[in-house]
Amino acid sequence: MASNRVQYVHNDKGEDTAVIVPIALWREIAAARETAYLLRSDTMKQRLLDARRRKGGVSLEEIEQKLAPKKSSRKS
Repeated sequence: MASNRVQYVHNDKGEDTAVIVPIALWREIAAARETAYLLRSDTMKQRLLDARRRKGGVSLEEIEQKLAPKKSSRKS
């Protein structure tokens, strides 16, 4: 069973020295940090807003199907 709790690592004095973060939470944090970094630039901010408004993209599932290896119908 996966843990959703943040775990603290302490030194011998009982001081917090590190944390162990569930990967799903870490990915959210990393994505938020990257977005915040990109939003510091007016140019990148505009590009992100334009991309968000854009329609007609291709879904991830569609791309995965196109890139998936074809299964052979031959028998060995």
